[in-house]
Order: sequence, then structure tokens, then C-alpha cells
Amino acid sequence: MIKSIDTSRGSFSSKFGIIAAAAGSAIGLGNIWRFPYVLGESGGGAFLIVYLLFVLSIGIPVMLSEFIIGRSTQMNPFGAFKKLAPRQPWFIVGIMGIIAAFMILSFYGTVGGWTLEYLYKSVLNRFSGKSADEVSHIFEGFRNNSYRPLLWQVVFMGLTFLIVVAGIEKGIEKYSKILMPVLFFLLIVIAVRSVTLPAVSEKLNPAEGLRFLFKPDFSKLNAKVIFDALGQSFFSLSIGMGALITYGSYIRKNDNLGSSALIISLSDTFIAVLAGIAIFPAVFALGFNPQSGEGLVFKILPVIFQNMPGGYFVSILFFVCLSVAALTSSISLLEVVVTTFVEELKISRRKASIIAAILITIMGAICALSWYTFRNFGVSTFDESTGQMVHFNFFMILDYIALKFLLPIGGLFIVVYLGWFHGKKDVLKELSNEGVSKVIYYKLFMFLVRFVAPVAITIVFLNETGLLKFN
Repeated sequence: MIKSIDTSRGSFSSKFGIIAAAAGSAIGLGNIWRFPYVLGESGGGAFLIVYLLFVLSIGIPVMLSEFIIGRSTQMNPFGAFKKLAPRQPWFIVGIMGIIAAFMILSFYGTVGGWTLEYLYKSVLNRFSGKSADEVSHIFEGFRNNSYRPLLWQVVFMGLTFLIVVAGIEKGIEKYSKILMPVLFFLLIVIAVRSVTLPAVSEKLNPAEGLRFLFKPDFSKLNAKVIFDALGQSFFSLSIGMGALITYGSYIRKNDNLGSSALIISLSDTFIAVLAGIAIFPAVFALGFNPQSGEGLVFKILPVIFQNMPGGYFVSILFFVCLSVAALTSSISLLEVVVTTFVEELKISRRKASIIAAILITIMGAICALSWYTFRNFGVSTFDESTGQMVHFNFFMILDYIALKFLLPIGGLFIVVYLGWFHGKKDVLKELSNEGVSKVIYYKLFMFLVRFVAPVAITIVFLNETGLLKFN
């Protein structure tokens, strides 16, 4: 029998607080840069249609599964599985989620520090008059030849710590309610500025950027594009890292889990598409290459902003957006570790926050200096496609282990547990708020969780890790 909520743990005080916090966890740097880039490269509107289908059929069911596990136990991922399946090895799934959150925040804090550095440079107008090559050298010099990444990583983790240590309602919920609307508003402002840039010619036209994003090109749809859409829908929603189980444990019993998961997932997608509208019309209007890969944000966009009317202010707004997006994700990751320390080690929230933040910052310091002091700390492997040796530094190793292994495996076991081992009555009880609401989608949800999601996640895992190539 599932116990009632332990109010001493704290909880979200409103449905908007739930949505803002969970959406903040899902919405990160990948939404503002990676999603619009992948969308444009993979058939534009065609990719978007496939992606939305996967969000609805797989992303939301997996998110709901984590919410159900979290709210039904009111515990951290490790404690949740210990409570639901005592004397069984399911607790390992919770451990994997906690380790994933720890590892991801270690390297994510580094990238968060990069956004603060670029916000600082934008305020000081350090990109003014610089060419694309000069801006590229600025980034490489910052990352490869200085201790500044470490400084900003520490600052970023400090900001994350200050929000998390304040608790659920006064910390995470309060600041998520502020940061998420700010992110939305700033992206709208940048998008409006981007699409209203003057057209120089037929090709140098912001309208071309919108066509690049939204005009379906079904000729580009192939196995790789479909797997990219499936992988993006899974990883973009913060699934498998314990964050949604943790946030689910703070959701009140009278809040509808189904509608919350739907709103969060669609908000995540909307922000990603809005970022594309903010970026690509400007890229096309000013004649830059939209296929600039990972250098788009830190090597190309500063140049674009400096070449548009009002670019100084747009540059500042954009890097504020990036910093906010990084921060809303980082607080959810730290919360996973902090909640586990509080509940399993029986220590105060403040002490748990300090210990977790220090440990993650130490590991993050190695990530921050992976291109400088610790550049030789890693592994080298032979790339058959290029015929060259490739070095994976500590940052890249953590990224690979967490995103390629821990998240998909964790997500897979979560849906397998809920679909095949968790009591159906308990699932329906949580979805219906203990019988108060009708759940017309219950049978569809169970079908997706039991059959569709496990198969899809397994295929993505095998394809992404190269264990079995489908394309």
C-alpha cells in the first residue's frame, strides 16, 4: 500500500510551478541550438512532424511513467525503487539515474560556464568588428588556453547551488516561475528581430530561414533522420536521469499528471522551434552558412549579431537566454543528487546541497580544463570512417557514457518496470488522482509503455552506440 505524501519534504505549490520546473529541466542548451540545427538538416518540417509523433507516442508515456513512480513513493529515484520493489534489483535503475545526473551536471556546468563567458563578452562588446575567423579564435583561445572556463564553471555551479539549497517551493519553483517566462519572452524578442531583418536579395532573406526550418522536404527522410528524431524526443525531455522521478515526488495528489506531461512536452518542443525562428532567419539574411555544426552558437552567432541593426542588445539577450536555459536544467540535475543525499544519508538539505555541489564542481573542474590542463587525460581510439586517431577527453567521456548508455538504459528499465511489474491499479490510481478524474487514454498509455516505448528505446540505444546499425 502506498503511503500518503510526506509534507515535510516540500512540494510544488501550483500546477504552473510543476510545469515551469519540469519544463525547465527539459529545456536546455540543446533546445536553443541543437534542435533547430538538426531540424533544418533533416528535412525541416518533415523532421518536425516525425519528432512530434515520437514525443506524443514515446516521450510523454516515458515522462508519465517517471511522474507516476515519483509521486506514488514521494522519494528519490534510488529510494523509490527500493520502496516499490524491496529485495529486488530494481533499485539499480535509481542508482543509474543518480549517477547520470551527477555526470551530466559535471560537464553541463562547463557549458553553462561558457554561456556566462559569452554573456560577459557581449556586455563588454568584445565581438565588435571581429570577423568569423577572429571570433572562432576567441572561443578556441578561451577554451584551450586559459583557466577562465574553470572560473565560470564555478560561478555557474554557485548559482545552481543557491537556487537548490533554498528548497522546492522557495527555490526551484520560485525561480523556475521567473526564469521560464523570461526565457520565453527573450526568445520572442530575438525571433521578432530576426524575422524582420531587411532582405538584401532573394537568397539573403530572412524568409529563406523560415523555409529552411518549416518547408517539409520528405526526400531527406531516411533511417538516420528518423532515428535522430526518435533520439531527440527521448533525450530532450530529461528522461532516464532521475530528474522527473524526483520532481514527480513533489507533485501534489490533486494535480493531473497527464495534462502536466503533455504541456511540458509541447512547451519543450515549442521553445526549440522558437529558437530556430530566432536563429535561422538571421543566418540566411546575413549570408552565413546554416550548416555550421557545433560552432554555430559560439563561433558564428556573435558575428551575426554584430552585423544586424541593434545586434549589441540582441547578442546580450541571446546569451542571457542560453544562460537561463542552462540554469533551469542544472537545478533539476543537482536536485536529484541532493534529494538522494537528504533521504538516504539522513542529512539536512543545506548540508546535502553543499556536499553535492562541491563534489560535482570538483569533477566538473576536470571537464572545464579538458582542453587545457587535462587535455591528455582521456582515451584515444581509431576512427575507421576517417582513418585517424581520435582523442576523447574527460568531458567527452562523461558525455558519451551518460547520454549513450545511462539515460537510454535507465529509461528502458523504467517503462519495463511500470508496464510489466508495477500494479495496474496503482498506475490508474495515480493517473486518475485516486479515481477523481477519468483517464480515457489509460489503455493506450499502457500499450505504449509495455510495447512501443521499450522497442523504440532499445533500437535507439543499439543504433546510437553502434552495436547494431539500422542506417
